[in-house]
Amino acid sequence: MTAKEFNANRLFWMSCMALVVTAMTFAIRARLMPMWETGFPLSARDSAIAVGTAFWGFTLAQFVGGPLVDVIGMKRFVRIAFFLHLIGIVITIFARDFWTLFIGTLFMGVGNGSVEAGCNPLVASLYPNHKTKMLNRFHVWFPGGIVIGSVISYLIIDVMELNWTILVGTLVLPLVIYGVLMFGQKFPKTERVEMGISYSSMWKAILRPLFLIMLFCMLLSAATELTTGQRISSLLEGTGVAPILVLAFINGIMAIGRGFAGPIVHRINTNGMLFFSAIVSMAGLLLMSYVNGAFLTFAAAAVFAIGICFFWPTMLGFVSENIPESGALGLSVISGAGMLSTSIFLPISGLLTDHQATGQEILRYTAVLPAVLIVIFAIVFTMMRKKKA
Repeated sequence: MTAKEFNANRLFWMSCMALVVTAMTFAIRARLMPMWETGFPLSARDSAIAVGTAFWGFTLAQFVGGPLVDVIGMKRFVRIAFFLHLIGIVITIFARDFWTLFIGTLFMGVGNGSVEAGCNPLVASLYPNHKTKMLNRFHVWFPGGIVIGSVISYLIIDVMELNWTILVGTLVLPLVIYGVLMFGQKFPKTERVEMGISYSSMWKAILRPLFLIMLFCMLLSAATELTTGQRISSLLEGTGVAPILVLAFINGIMAIGRGFAGPIVHRINTNGMLFFSAIVSMAGLLLMSYVNGAFLTFAAAAVFAIGICFFWPTMLGFVSENIPESGALGLSVISGAGMLSTSIFLPISGLLTDHQATGQEILRYTAVLPAVLIVIFAIVFTMMRKKKA
């Protein structure tokens, strides 16, 4: 299929709007977790388990969907995501206990994973010569969607004091938009199919040492970003600021940074971006774990935001650029691992809270994750440089 047979611009914006739905669910859950804990009622651990289904549901969609994207096509995955999101929204609106919350969140998580399974390889296929740049621009709408969700959450819950089900219902608007943009569109073939790489070669690629190392790194980088964001209300409870506004502030910075990722990639390449991200995100977590008051909390949050800004899309870009034969499967496995790690670390964070650890103490524990990444990235990138020399 030639570029003239599909509307690249429309498909890119459809992908962005689908990601907005995914991101808004993160912000909305972050605001509603304390309300669910007291209203249902749930312990912090049970609440984290129920909400954690969003992450392993995402992982399930990625691991199952990744091998099938080339077979059934990216368009079907986006359609599947649409209907799963719709079902998840409806169930969550009517959730009144642990299990209904669990099931609704699971549908949303599988829908979110289906968006990533279909749209990451779609963006890479639409822009084969600018993959890291355009994946960063696509992933602008993850922090962008979190900003939208955070501001709407603050207005509906904190300002207007409306019922939380109305907040969940706001997800319908971006859902309808990406459904309309998808309607009647032709999609390109995946990059692996266009390159003529065999299915067996794709599976072999994800067993390469470099891929496995980056897979482990994704576990740590995603947990650094998403576990912190999802429990922001609890982690910053004693700082004297509205945590949901800090979440919006962090993701606003991330959205701006990803929007200007192109020149940065050109200057320091994907290796440098990942190493920089690990150092700065560790510094941001440590700063947030000690400061109090609005000014210092927002300043520390800005450092953290700059650190985590490029992690997720640049990990995808690194794999797509350095292990292109891994195809849609490689991108799905990397993304799935990121969400899987969050479903692991989120209950651990909740358990620490139940055992009377303060939010700022948990932030200090979390700083260990990017510290490990600094060491791994330094070793891997040094070896890659020697190999090229």
